[in-house]
Amino acid sequence: MSRIGNQPIEVPKGTKVAVNDNVFTAEGPKGKVEQPIFPDFDVKVDDGTVEVSRSGDTAPQRAMHGLLRSLLSNAVQGVHEGWTKSLDIVGVGYRAEVKGKEVHFALGYSHPVIYPMPDGIDITVDKNNRVTVTGADRQQVGQVSAEIRKLRKPDPYKGKGIKYSDEIIRRKVGKAGAK
Repeated sequence: MSRIGNQPIEVPKGTKVAVNDNVFTAEGPKGKVEQPIFPDFDVKVDDGTVEVSRSGDTAPQRAMHGLLRSLLSNAVQGVHEGWTKSLDIVGVGYRAEVKGKEVHFALGYSHPVIYPMPDGIDITVDKNNRVTVTGADRQQVGQVSAEIRKLRKPDPYKGKGIKYSDEIIRRKVGKAGAK
């Protein structure tokens, strides 16, 4: 019995949900998110709630029951409130700025790094060193944040690079013999 999968999803006011051709669609003030429904699962949309049920009791179905419910819940929450990830740029001369639909990074390379904003994602830069990624689709927000972090991973010796705001970088000791 799935504890997560059996919980109903509350649909907030101003959010529309529908199920068509094994695709769950949530639409709200922050955008629109579509989530495919796994085979052998039934999604019922009642007055203000969404419930997920499974047809069998095999191990893969039990495992995917909670996953599907969480994905649908994330879609509903994303179109109503949105998802946000923050990244910090650490290092002397390292900075970012938004120009149109592109983000220009100066990360210590011999050239600027240009990152195009995907559709459905909004990127803002505060004080040249705090990048905030927002959007309705949780997976896409996480993917874009990971791609931005990958442009210059944090250095374990000096801590320079792009890191998540809540990430803790374990620092390494430098050369022991240098004095």
